[in-house]
Amino acid sequence: MSIELNKIYNEDCIQTMNRMPDNFIDLTVTSPPYDNLRKYNGYSFDFETIAKELYRVTKEGGVVVWVVSDSTAKGSESGTSFRQALFFKECGFNIHDTMIYKRVGAFPSNIRYSQDFEYMFVFSKGKPKTFNALRQMKTENTLKRQKNKTGVGGQRKEDGTLEKINENHKGFKRKERARKDETRLRSNVWEISRGNNCSTKDKIAFEHPAIFPEQLAQDHITSWSNENDLVYDPFMGSGTTAKMAILNNRNYIGSEISKEYCHIIEERINKHKKQLKLL
Repeated sequence: MSIELNKIYNEDCIQTMNRMPDNFIDLTVTSPPYDNLRKYNGYSFDFETIAKELYRVTKEGGVVVWVVSDSTAKGSESGTSFRQALFFKECGFNIHDTMIYKRVGAFPSNIRYSQDFEYMFVFSKGKPKTFNALRQMKTENTLKRQKNKTGVGGQRKEDGTLEKINENHKGFKRKERARKDETRLRSNVWEISRGNNCSTKDKIAFEHPAIFPEQLAQDHITSWSNENDLVYDPFMGSGTTAKMAILNNRNYIGSEISKEYCHIIEERINKHKKQLKLL
């Protein structure tokens, strides 16, 4: 069966993936409706079949970003996130990175510390073929330490002893360059604002119960794919992944089983296509 690029399919994502050939998708960025925390118009999903199909349709070197959390019932977190991550590994994926999405604005609790993060599992089919590393500013304390540091440090050998680095060591120039740079490789904990005017400025998107923050989608898209690559979201929701793919010159395919949510997506992304003169 054939499949069109840059289209949202109003159907179960398994039906959409059944149309795809093997090794077809460069990157998947999604957040599934985990643990029935929200109703999503009453729809549910067959996780294990979806995970197996994602492995089949993902290219060698492709990546799946799976953003999930756990519900709490009878005093215990469900552990769904970890079970899903291990099943992806059983399917053949590598757990390339376990990242954290730290929400600005925690959910309060009376019996435990406030919940303010979700897991962002990065699964890869073999070694990721693309990694466009994002950087962040160094803290003021780090810059001061580097400015005042007179030595060049060292590194631990296998037996635990410290090998001092001098100017003839292969790591010397790398460390010297790092000192002069005011940025560093971004960590795998991403603090991202959410909510009104933070997740998105598209008012129509808030008709969906759980908006994917645009910054989160964009950062993963730019990290794990290149221009003209194909980005997929099997749970398209309010259309954030498609919108950020468009704005970053990637192709996209989306699956969304709810007709109501598909109307939200089409109105939202068509607005931005018109601005970019793609319609």
